[in-house]
Amino acid sequence: MQRLLAAVCFVLFAWSAFGQNASNFTPKERIQRIRQLGKTNAQAIPALEQSLPDPDRDVRVETVKAIVKIGTEASLKPLIKATADKDDEVEIRATDGLVNFYLPGYVLRGGLTGPFTRGVRQVKTFFSSRNDQVIPPGVTVKPEVADALGNVIEHGADIDARANAARAAGILRARTTVPALLDGVRSKDSELIFESLVALQKIKDKSAGPRISFLANDLDPRVQLTALETIGMLHSVESAPEVRTALASAPDDKIRRQALETLTALGQPADQAVFKRYLSSSDPKQRVTALEGLGRLRDSRDYPTFERVYNEKNAGSAVHLAAAFAMVNEGNVAISVFSPLQYLLNNLNNQDLNGTAQGYLTELCKREDVRKAVLPLLPSATKDQKVRLCRALGASGSDDVIPALTRLSHDIDPEVSYAASKALQTARNPQGN
Repeated sequence: MQRLLAAVCFVLFAWSAFGQNASNFTPKERIQRIRQLGKTNAQAIPALEQSLPDPDRDVRVETVKAIVKIGTEASLKPLIKATADKDDEVEIRATDGLVNFYLPGYVLRGGLTGPFTRGVRQVKTFFSSRNDQVIPPGVTVKPEVADALGNVIEHGADIDARANAARAAGILRARTTVPALLDGVRSKDSELIFESLVALQKIKDKSAGPRISFLANDLDPRVQLTALETIGMLHSVESAPEVRTALASAPDDKIRRQALETLTALGQPADQAVFKRYLSSSDPKQRVTALEGLGRLRDSRDYPTFERVYNEKNAGSAVHLAAAFAMVNEGNVAISVFSPLQYLLNNLNNQDLNGTAQGYLTELCKREDVRKAVLPLLPSATKDQKVRLCRALGASGSDDVIPALTRLSHDIDPEVSYAASKALQTARNPQGN
């Protein structure tokens, strides 16, 4: 340890002397010394920060790489400073470095820095794949980090740096960047629009929904699909007219299906006739969506229709599940061999349908009558049922699930206990998820 400290002190002393006469050294020599500092620790950060204003772009890039490599909290301040650089690669590396502090490994496995590191800048390939990463619940991002990202989104060196910052804002769930992201969705660049929309989905600020309504009919199919999806996730009821227009003028089944799903998520009585029309569609996915929409309207006059579809022999499992969801949402919470709620619970054991069943139960468990029916079943449930019900119950954010989840957090099965512990965090802090 003493030798390591001595080596660090020597490097820092040498850098101090070097820093006073940096102009006497070539960029190559300056980069070599920066790399040496990057192999040390946080004590080297002040020395490295001196190179951020270097007139040579390659020196600044290497400086940011070294600061990111050290990766301590002391790295944040110089990285924030580097996000204001006029070179796009410096901005991108600094942005990825900020994300990497809160999401370790991002630079190597998820950031735009990856294409730079491999020596070939494949930006279009990078942005063609959607990023669904977010920081864990409970992780708090410093306000100055969020402010820096917002500044890059609005004023970045080029469109790639701006789109990359929008992606970073979503990963960090930086709520204060929403105004910048709303500025981004009005860009003429599809990648920046797309990344801004995905970020808004992750941040979940419902006030942003009406501001993106116009994108429901965008000419770029990828942007249109993502905008429709975002409107549904943010439950932007004000956007319903634009979504109806998108449904009526959809150029293909993909857009039509997403527009219908968005209307389903909004759950407006004005769309009841639309849902009924698609209930007889030959497309099972559209039929499922129509059932979900009608179920969310909770009009008792539709219950016989749900019951008929639930008992329809050749409808398919996905359609049966949607009908079961609608029946439970109408108030049928009975537990019996052939009851719709029991059918949903049984499908938590079905490898092909457990995700769909969990999604329905997550929504249904926000209702007290459903929770009262489900909670007593937990002790005798299968492992898969316990794991997925933990997630559904935790998402309800209700105090009445905490005793049951607490008991399961001590389950002898590690997967169950882990799921219950995570669900407890969610239940106790629903706004942070």
